[in-house]
Amino acid sequence: MSVSKVKLYIMNRFVLVSRFVSPALLAATCVLFITIMALFIPPYIGMADNGDYFRILYGNGLYFNTPDYDSQYFGYFIKHFGIFQYFNENSSDVISSQSLFIHFSVWMNKIFYDQQVFDIRFQAAMYTLLYTIAIYLLVESLTWKIPKKYGYPIAILAVLMFGDTGYTAYFNSFYGESVVIIMMVFMLASGLLLYRNRYNDYVLLAIFTLSGFLLTTSKQQNAPVGVIIAFICIILIFIRKQKTFRILMSSSLLILLLAGISTYALIPKEFVNINKYHAMTRGILMESKDPEVALSAFGIDKQYAILDKSIYYALNSTVDVNSEILEKNFYSQYGFGSILKYYFTNTGQAGKLFDLAAKSAFIIRPPAMGNYEKTVGHPAGEQTTFFSGYSLMKKALTPRTFGFIVIWMAVVVGLYIPSFIAALRAKNIRQAIRLPLVVTFILFGLSGILVSIIGAGDADLAKHVFLFTIAFDLVTFVFISDIIRRCLLRGDQEGGV
Repeated sequence: MSVSKVKLYIMNRFVLVSRFVSPALLAATCVLFITIMALFIPPYIGMADNGDYFRILYGNGLYFNTPDYDSQYFGYFIKHFGIFQYFNENSSDVISSQSLFIHFSVWMNKIFYDQQVFDIRFQAAMYTLLYTIAIYLLVESLTWKIPKKYGYPIAILAVLMFGDTGYTAYFNSFYGESVVIIMMVFMLASGLLLYRNRYNDYVLLAIFTLSGFLLTTSKQQNAPVGVIIAFICIILIFIRKQKTFRILMSSSLLILLLAGISTYALIPKEFVNINKYHAMTRGILMESKDPEVALSAFGIDKQYAILDKSIYYALNSTVDVNSEILEKNFYSQYGFGSILKYYFTNTGQAGKLFDLAAKSAFIIRPPAMGNYEKTVGHPAGEQTTFFSGYSLMKKALTPRTFGFIVIWMAVVVGLYIPSFIAALRAKNIRQAIRLPLVVTFILFGLSGILVSIIGAGDADLAKHVFLFTIAFDLVTFVFISDIIRRCLLRGDQEGGV
């Protein structure tokens, strides 16, 4: 067969497939297939407990029923947990939207599997289904009404980035990052679909609001998310002239603002002290040339410099971290505002911590937690490489400095500004919302870094800056997709006021 006939054959097959399989459907199907391979076919991929599970588990009716569970911390993924059969005396340590997903998956587990043992794969199945829908909507928002020759490369890029097991392994865990991943994709997808004028605006408004609410309330450190949405996305109110839509959108933004404020206000006192302890000992004192001088800036006795670099959970601590003395003379002397003020006046220290955060901000899968069950026979802490090309490449090749983050932000925002200005001049508000959406997600990421540093120093940074990790990938994906479909500088032409 000649080369020309081969090309013609391939082209005909491509045309045939493209009639039935859209880029969005292709991306969603591939992500679904890869995730099923990773999470539901042996050896099962999940994430080991780093000690955080207890915060969410007991209050939601589950408990550790593996005899040697403690010895498997960090090392091995465990998929079975006990279900409380009678009265559960444990109250939830945290108020989180994650509990809704846990309760639903436990309910499904009881119907289809067992009344006494919970298989975490029921939760993973629910997350996988939601994630598949979210990926479909995201790719559809970028490939609708564009030539298939541009759409399919975007779909393939989506599969490589968001089908990576660095992300999907979270579904087989009790970490709140699962909810963060899914709701971030849903929120960006619904916002871009509003921008493209694809589907019903009221349905998209509901998805945007619900995903934003679940994202804000999924983790305590996500409290700023609701506030950011409420202020940056005000422009969404004006994409339609109808009074009903504007009232509903205004109400949605108000709900998200209140959700952010409430999430912060409802953080338990115990966790406040844990974070404050690490903010001082693993942040200000750790990076200070003279810890005693640093303490004096807060009016704290210099003797507490002995706590430099210490950890709240240390078994042999020099002081009782829950003592009244520490509460009166240490915790009560500083807060979020005073720490922020200190870093503003000590930019050198702040810069070191930002660079430290940046080193973890491009790592999708935290290095401390293993992905395999103990029975598989892999060494403790070993992580899978199955469909992990993007996460490994990102970790190896990305310049992990805060300076790179600043350059990335400047390039992305700068290249979206011309289409934003053009849309405002044309009085086409719908076409102007792309830049605010991108800025919103960039600010999500920055808030993740800022809250982590000010709230807990360098403690568990790999997980605390996850909000930036997913925000970076989503914004970068949209940015590259707009380059591929040649809409970066001029914007899209669909849509109206």
